[in-house]
Amino acid sequence: MAKRFVRARPNNQRLEELRERLDSGEVEAMEPFGRAMTRALEKARYDPETDEAVWIEEDYCSPPLAMERAEVLDDYFEQISIIEEHVEEDAGWQRINDLPGLLEQILDEA
Repeated sequence: MAKRFVRARPNNQRLEELRERLDSGEVEAMEPFGRAMTRALEKARYDPETDEAVWIEEDYCSPPLAMERAEVLDDYFEQISIIEEHVEEDAGWQRINDLPGLLEQILDEA
């Protein structure tokens, strides 16, 4: 199972819609990646130094994140890049754990 360390520039005006899709279970129901993507986006962090979202994504696609981008990510993020192709999940989250939560940070500022 591949875990990817992802950075992307959020489209702040659309994150409320993303939050609604996550809360409704719409994203979670997408097969085969919905549950993993929901967990990752709910835990995603906001890096104020770069104004980017950061998260660890479980991914099996080639090219990486292909299905996730087509169905969800490209609607809410720009400049999506994989910083590390294979990261240990717990260690990856620990690296960004001190950053504020993405959805809370952005939506609270709106």
